[in-house]
Amino acid sequence: MPEWSTACTDWASRLINRKSIIPPPIFRDSGDHALSIFKELRVTDLPGKPTFGECSEEWVFDFVLAIFGGYNQQTGNQLIREYGLLISKKNTKSTIAAGIMLTALIICWRADEEHLILAPTKEVADNCFKPAASMVRENEELSALFHVQDHIRTITHRINRNSLKVVAADSDTVSGKKAGRILVEELWLFGKNAKADAMFIEALGGQVSRNEGWVIYLTTQSDEPPAGVFKKKLDYWRNVRDGIIKDGKTLGILYEFPPEMVENEDFRNPDHFYITNPNMGRSVSKEWLDDEYRKRSQEDEGSLRKFLAKHLNVEIGMNLRGDRWAGAEFWEGQADPSVTFKQILSRCEVISVGIDGGGLDDLLGLSIAGRDKKTREWLTWSHAWCHVKALDRRKSEESKLRDFEKQGDLSIVKRVGDDADEVAMYVSQIFEAGLLDKVGMDPAGIGVLLDTLIDAGIPQDSVVGISQGWKLGGACKTTERKLAEGTLRHAPQPLMNWCVGNAKIVISGNAPLVTKGASGIGKIDPLMALFNAISLISLNPEPAKKDYSVFFI
Repeated sequence: MPEWSTACTDWASRLINRKSIIPPPIFRDSGDHALSIFKELRVTDLPGKPTFGECSEEWVFDFVLAIFGGYNQQTGNQLIREYGLLISKKNTKSTIAAGIMLTALIICWRADEEHLILAPTKEVADNCFKPAASMVRENEELSALFHVQDHIRTITHRINRNSLKVVAADSDTVSGKKAGRILVEELWLFGKNAKADAMFIEALGGQVSRNEGWVIYLTTQSDEPPAGVFKKKLDYWRNVRDGIIKDGKTLGILYEFPPEMVENEDFRNPDHFYITNPNMGRSVSKEWLDDEYRKRSQEDEGSLRKFLAKHLNVEIGMNLRGDRWAGAEFWEGQADPSVTFKQILSRCEVISVGIDGGGLDDLLGLSIAGRDKKTREWLTWSHAWCHVKALDRRKSEESKLRDFEKQGDLSIVKRVGDDADEVAMYVSQIFEAGLLDKVGMDPAGIGVLLDTLIDAGIPQDSVVGISQGWKLGGACKTTERKLAEGTLRHAPQPLMNWCVGNAKIVISGNAPLVTKGASGIGKIDPLMALFNAISLISLNPEPAKKDYSVFFI
């Protein structure tokens, strides 16, 4: 058994120095055989219809070698079973995918074998199928050997009946498939679909009896914070690449900026755009990228960030728009890993609680704000709950909410009332510790939770209504200032990053306000709960319990 590794711990310096981050093939003969076929396929949408061998950069050949060079001809086993390629937009990703899958179809030794390209939408499916069909039609030998059926996006071998099928994926489309070799296009879009995991289980099921099988995931960075199956795969590929996880059967090839360049914002330097665009000078125009970046830089931050995500693979932390809440700019910088619910109980002299939301298709948000005994900084922590019905009614957000549940920031309840009971449990812990100042919430929603809080032993006079609308503007501004000053520290919670990114402002009179109505379908309930808590802690409440000292004279 040969020894190999799919880790590339020096990937950052390799990308900066324009070196390959793709490991050599395990079996050179297998790779060379497939590469010789791949190089002869013609790219028909380029002037002169050149072959891949004539128009491709070296990284493309390295990628093809790594895929087909993982096959052991003696045993019939594919040693690397999963490939992930993260690359910027317009680096010929779909055309390369078509060429790789057509090559796999040509060299396949099985009869009646199906090769599958899964695309998240019909448009993406067409982007993959049309280049593959054109490659067949442009070659007389391939035209005689394969039958192209445009209406069902299928290419079939006329003799052994092997086929390449391109489908816009859903659970019904991929059910019962027995494909050994599969390519998944635009994984980031699948990350927005909560059913994507189930689709992939169905699609990959045929590989159980096909030791020569593999799956390739191709993607750009997401135009929103990564979620669902995309986030799970991306995190795993990074860990394998960095040597944190040893998995020789998985190879992640990620064209992204090193962390220090992201932190220093060196990705904004046009001289560094080549790092995530290995096809610079061919399918990617340096002049176009420079011009587009300059134009986007003069627009709002949200538009620029989407450009950076798609063309430079810069991961979006929060969706910052021109109408964003002003505190969003400072939010991520004030995350403190030492801040937890238990740490706030032990470090603070008084704690205010904010609650917001709670409808069946809504989030119920809880936020606490405590004043540190020594530094007098404000420390905050949040949690949210939602009913299972909210997942049914908000399918577009389901994958994100499931991620927050796994991360521990969100609880999904099946029985109405369980969420209120858990909120009361947290508040009672603060009360029993002798730290509770007040519990503030929208006056319109007090009746829903008041009885539960009283049953948990919270005094009724400790629960107060916090006026919403323009009257909450003071809390919004106070939170902004505390974040900018660096005197408000919060727990690092992806849920709150999402809520802060969702928050939009609306001008009421001459005051900018954050409201649920302005923020649309993006949920902000835990953030509104935080504003409720801030409105209480900003009144500078006395410590709920005082430390007394005895002096002898």
